Amino acid sequence: MNKSELITTLARSANITEAEASLYVETFFHEMRKALVDGKRVEIRGFGSFKIKEYASYTGRNPKTGEIVTVAPKRLPFFRPGRDLKNLINDA
Repeated sequence: MNKSELITTLARSANITEAEASLYVETFFHEMRKALVDGKRVEIRGFGSFKIKEYASYTGRNPKTGEIVTVAPKRLPFFRPGRDLKNLINDA
């Protein structure tokens, strides 16, 4: 499911316009992004949680040239599914 399909499904199930559903979905994702950028954890009970993992700098190798390179430190989003979601998927 992509974002436009989510908007359409929300509009139908909540009996609202697609414009209203789009506003709700955009607001939801905007607030999640903002929380993650601020370093906060986002937890949706029964679904899962999102957090930012920080990775230190390290020395790597360019596989094409063999050249030694320094990989800069980075922060990446990480999703951990909740128990209910894992059970639902495994029981399906």
